[in-house]
Amino acid sequence: MSNLDTVNYSVVNQVATISLNRPKAMNAFNQQMRSDLLIAIERANDDADVRVVVIASEGRGFSAGADLTENYRTHHENIESQIMVEYKPFLMAIYESPKLFISSVQGAAAGIGSSLAMVCDLGIMSEDAYIYQAFAAIGLVPDGGANWHLLNRLGHKRALEMIVSSEKMPAATCLEFGLVNRVVETDELTTQTQQWAESLVRGAPLSQRYSKEILQQAAQMSLSETIDLEAKRQNITITSKDAKEGAMAFFQKRKPTFVGA
Repeated sequence: MSNLDTVNYSVVNQVATISLNRPKAMNAFNQQMRSDLLIAIERANDDADVRVVVIASEGRGFSAGADLTENYRTHHENIESQIMVEYKPFLMAIYESPKLFISSVQGAAAGIGSSLAMVCDLGIMSEDAYIYQAFAAIGLVPDGGANWHLLNRLGHKRALEMIVSSEKMPAATCLEFGLVNRVVETDELTTQTQQWAESLVRGAPLSQRYSKEILQQAAQMSLSETIDLEAKRQNITITSKDAKEGAMAFFQKRKPTFVGA
């Protein structure tokens, strides 16, 4: 992969780590980083050797949000165009990916940075980390899907309070409300993230892929529709090599080796 100016990309033990790399700007999103991030995500999605993807950051914070020193009018007629063309593609590339994405958050995840953290399937935060809905403080509304994530995880009243109050929600509270799965000591974040990701690598890729899809769809479907989708996906997994391997490993009292087929 060619070098990217604002994002670091590496693969270790089938875990791809994509790190935002504008630490002097607190990893604020400029046009280059939006482009680089999409390229890196697409690379991870297309790499058959990659099972799990981590979104992390360099420096003291995850992301300060959009780079307010950059004028969106330079390349777009309006902010709507910029969001649709430059932000939505990388956010949806994570959401629609068949692979599991983990956000590894240190320091502030503010503005669109919080949207990036929340769109990942799983999340781990350092003790000093927090999610900051900074939009209302500068007269804006949350974007990048933040309203959707907050509503679905916090409920209407709590989500609205967080938004209109420009609230900084610390890691412990994020854990309590289900915005993140794990909170660890700050100096253990990188190690704990990699260990968690590698444990997921040992899981069955098809099971992970379809579990992710079913949960996403179930939020908008009835119970009957959910059962129908589960049946269709189970029809795929039960005939897979991984299902046969899982059953054999169970009876042989050993750990299975899944290949994603």
